[in-house]
Amino acid sequence: MQEIITLVCTQCKRKNYTSTRNKKNTKERLELSKYCRWDKKHTKHKEEK
Repeated sequence: MQEIITLVCTQCKRKNYTSTRNKKNTKERLELSKYCRWDKKHTKHKEEK
């Protein structure tokens, strides 16, 4: 039940990362702190719909 998800920066709204998650184990959307190369700092990245 792995699905590929896209992570979007909350500051610049760009799609920076892709990842996978298991639908059965993780019901809510992912929110991670990742590096944004356009902002040149670590920002929160949320899972896109």
